[in-house]
This record gives sequence, structure tokens and C-alpha cells, in this order.
Amino acid sequence: MVASLNLSKKDMLLAPIYLYQGIKVKRDTVRLPEPTGDRCGRVTLVSATKTLAQASKPTLQLMIVGDSAAAGVGTLTQQEALAGKLIPMLQQQPIIHSQFADIVWSLQATTGHTSFDILRRLYVLSAPSEPVDIMVLSVGVNDTTANVSPDQWQQQLEQIITIAQRKFGARKIVFSSLPPMAQMPALPAPLNAFIGAKAMALDKVLQNVCQAQGGVHYMAADFAMMAEMHSGSSPIDSAAMFASDGFHPSSLTYGLWAQQLAALIAQLLER
Repeated sequence: MVASLNLSKKDMLLAPIYLYQGIKVKRDTVRLPEPTGDRCGRVTLVSATKTLAQASKPTLQLMIVGDSAAAGVGTLTQQEALAGKLIPMLQQQPIIHSQFADIVWSLQATTGHTSFDILRRLYVLSAPSEPVDIMVLSVGVNDTTANVSPDQWQQQLEQIITIAQRKFGARKIVFSSLPPMAQMPALPAPLNAFIGAKAMALDKVLQNVCQAQGGVHYMAADFAMMAEMHSGSSPIDSAAMFASDGFHPSSLTYGLWAQQLAALIAQLLER
């Protein structure tokens, strides 16, 4: 996990510990499967007795792309994962009801995918029959552990944006921030701080790329803050934010993530 990472003087001293801990984490971490369930579908937003005006509304085309978090690893079914929680929350947004008759959604995500894998997947996928209104992307954790350089990361992000806009006609692209890897229970100290710093550096590049591109938006997923708001009192213990492997989101976190995404998508559709 860490043998080939670029090291500062401090990190060089700790390199043997990083290497030992990285090997141990890779060996001991539970491998959770991707959840079962549908990865595409259509949801009707209007009543069975459609008026002429309702029937003439377009369909909201939603595409979720990415890594194991996008795929919902950490839950048993897609209903408990990001896509399964996001769709019902979008149905509750008034702006979506006023503009659209249906939501057509698809999930294109695989455990272990880096930005390069996602780029390759978008090249291989067939072009959609209708332009994608919203494309949500979860990427970066595997680039962090694979030691993808900031320059390579930026280049691949820009290429993902280009193909998303040109081939898929993506009108709005939303990149979710990298998760707080330093807080992952599966990563012991001092490895967690080292990996967390790497993730933060890639996340900063992601922010800059999003700011420089039209129609591209960065969503800072502050799970700790969302958990506190959700509980209405004290913050939820960080362990509850992660699945049993101590690495992937829990069902609770997927719900909070979906809640924030639904609100952002509603805002983007109002513009």
C-alpha cells in the first residue's frame, strides 16, 4: 500500500512502520462484497392521472459513476447504499417534481476503480440515447492508496470531465470529495495520518479542477457535521460512520451522503 509513495524526511524515518502497517492492513482487512440489487431503473414522479402538462415534462437522466463507495460496498443491498438512498430523496425534492416526469438512473461503479479505470470505463460504455442531466462521481480513495501522482490525478480528472461532457452530454457533473481517510478505523496510526495527508492533497487538486471547469461541481461531504445534524445532539461515534471493515461507509453514512447530494442536485437544477 505504501512502499512506492513519495516520502518526506519525516516519512522516510517512518517508512518501515508504514510498510509494515500497510501490509498488515491489506492482509487483515475484511473484503466486503458489492451489494446486491438493481443498478438501473426508472422512477415515475407524477401521479397515475397525468395532465397534458405533466406528460410533456422531460425525464431526469442520472448517472452515478465510480469506485466501491459508489457501488455501495459496506451494505448488503443497493437499497441501503448511495443509489438506493439517493433516488427516494430526489423524489422528495419539489424542484424535481416541477421540472421532470421521471428519473432514469444507472450505476456504473466497481470496487478498486481508480480515476484511470473510471476513464477507461467511460470510453467503453455506449453513448446514451439521451444526454445525462446529472453525473455523480466518487473517485480518489484507490488513487490515494495506489500512489497516483497529483499531476496524473489532475490529468485523468480532466479527461473524465471531457468524455463525460462530450460523449454523455453531461450537463452537470458532481464530484464528491475524498472521504476522511485519516479517520478510517482500519488504518492504524501513524499510517492513517500519512494516508490522510495524501488524500487531502488529491482532494485539493480535485477542488481546483472543479473550480476551473464549467458545469463541474465539488461537493465537500462533511460526514461528521452531517452526523451531528442528523442526531440532533452530540456527534455520532466515528465508528458508526464506517462499515464493519473499518474502511467503507456504513448505511448511515450513505444516507447522509445521499441527503447532501440530493440537496445539491436540487440547487443545480434551479440554476
